[in-house]
Amino acid sequence: MNPNRPLLALALTAGCFLAVLPAATVTMPVDEVRAGMRGTGLTVFDGAKRSEFTAEIIGVLENSFGPRRNLVLARLDGGPLAGSGVIQGMSGSPVYIDGRLVGAVSYALGSFPKETIAGITPIDEMLRDDTPGPPRTARAAPELTLPLAADSLTRLLSTRLARPEPFAARPGDVDAVGLPAGTGASYGVRLRPIATPLTLSGFTPAAFDRIAAMFGPAGLAPVVGGTVAGGTAQSDAPLQAGDAVGVSLMQGDLSMAGTGTVTLVEGDRVYAFGHPFYNLGASRFPMTRAWVHTVLPSQLISSRIATVGETLGTFDQDRSSGIAGRLGPGPRLVPVRITLDAPERERTDTFEFEVVDDAIFTPLLAYNAMLNTLFSHNRQVGAATYAVRGEVTLAGLPAARFEETFAGNAATVLASAYVAGPLTALVDNGIEPVTVERVDVSVTARDGTRTAELERVWLDDPRPRPGRTAPLRLAIRARDGEVEVRTVMVDLPSAARGRVRLLVADGATLAREERQQAGLAARPTSLRHLIDALNTARRNDRFYVQLRRADAGAVVNGRRLPSLPRSVLDVLGADRPAAGLARMSSAALREWEVPLDRVVSGARVLDLDLGS
Repeated sequence: MNPNRPLLALALTAGCFLAVLPAATVTMPVDEVRAGMRGTGLTVFDGAKRSEFTAEIIGVLENSFGPRRNLVLARLDGGPLAGSGVIQGMSGSPVYIDGRLVGAVSYALGSFPKETIAGITPIDEMLRDDTPGPPRTARAAPELTLPLAADSLTRLLSTRLARPEPFAARPGDVDAVGLPAGTGASYGVRLRPIATPLTLSGFTPAAFDRIAAMFGPAGLAPVVGGTVAGGTAQSDAPLQAGDAVGVSLMQGDLSMAGTGTVTLVEGDRVYAFGHPFYNLGASRFPMTRAWVHTVLPSQLISSRIATVGETLGTFDQDRSSGIAGRLGPGPRLVPVRITLDAPERERTDTFEFEVVDDAIFTPLLAYNAMLNTLFSHNRQVGAATYAVRGEVTLAGLPAARFEETFAGNAATVLASAYVAGPLTALVDNGIEPVTVERVDVSVTARDGTRTAELERVWLDDPRPRPGRTAPLRLAIRARDGEVEVRTVMVDLPSAARGRVRLLVADGATLAREERQQAGLAARPTSLRHLIDALNTARRNDRFYVQLRRADAGAVVNGRRLPSLPRSVLDVLGADRPAAGLARMSSAALREWEVPLDRVVSGARVLDLDLGS
């Protein structure tokens, strides 16, 4: 037996093993890149097939958007690029020179260009930004003065929504690298990140238009998509540089995902886009496969029409130089169910989907899903009435519940914004972290505007006295002119003597009056306090009746403390900062509610003398 045979077998085995290992990618530092160099890029123009294109280097913009932030300018050609120009969706397409990775196609020059000129983010910058870093800094608690009502919750999402603007290079830099005359400062040309196609499935045209207006400033371009048919976007092939890839935001009956291109795969680490998705920093987005159906050419800017498929891992970094993630399991998503009941049409629809768990995107996606659901009931902007009921299930905390009614031409948008309000307050509370386990919303939809006004109020008892019950009558006129009289049996406390006041008001009016009285002192001070405030928010589908009397009191750290002696008030005033305390001149002795099945408005006051 040949003694060298075992060594030879081992060597052959090792050789076969090494032959199937992917070769390590060699990179080219940006300081080695020179004008005139020619490279090769990879991207997908159709299906899942990677195609080559050429890249001729024009120059390097040094420190273009900050210290050590460079951009390589290149003229692209090949495939459809000569006619299409830079294509939305090819962000991240790797470019190699002499087999060395230079970076990712990521920026486009101007509008209606005659040449396909793109910016390439250096790969060294993409790798340098792939660091865990600190978690996103918690923002200050939302400015919610208690009590809450529809007006404060419907505007909450818009006040907390981050709106990143696309980056822009200096026009002088563009001129300096020798681009054709007239493409620089004189025409205000900018190198902007290539917009990310945002594939939508299950959304109505009306909702689509609103989503486009909302996401456009952030560099996301909504396009019509669909669900995966026949396993189109399913594959056992490993993800490679140049492949199409998706960033999923919503999955299920409604789906939403951005698509781009993989720049580099190192082990289980994936780098893509070459520019931010939403520039969130640390993030948790599902990484998915993508299948390109076609390229839609346009003189303004062309776009890939793609469909996303199976989840391959998690994108955990969303930085200015690109996105990065890890192959493996996807992140935890938040289940959402929206049920729409239209009794007049004898129709009930239920939509179930999952959204990413994120302080910005969870409320934003819930808003868009709700908007789409209501548009599916009423496909044109017009008068409607929606009764909304919802529950947010939280880990280790009581559920947050909300209920409200909206009517009129703006009811669709207001009801959708209202659903996002409690979610925004909870996930971006600024007090402590919270885990949303699921969201359930039910809506009863009726055509037309169902509203009513408070016409007058009166007591049937001409001589009310402490310890007695007095019938309070409310005359309420509906929109169609019909008047309904409701009765509230007002229990007058035995200790209530002297002058008192009966206030009858709709929820919005009462909440505004109470906020003005409390000022900044009535703010949530804990997560449970916030949940309680959401659960007891003033509603606009009912009248509130309050029995009040002149009484010294205070609001201390969001808590109302009526009937306080002057000595206690003086101590509190000396011990608390001004923002944490507000003195009150009256106290509510009793409160009653008069619910209706419509949006109500109006307020009336009765002054009573209960004797000495």
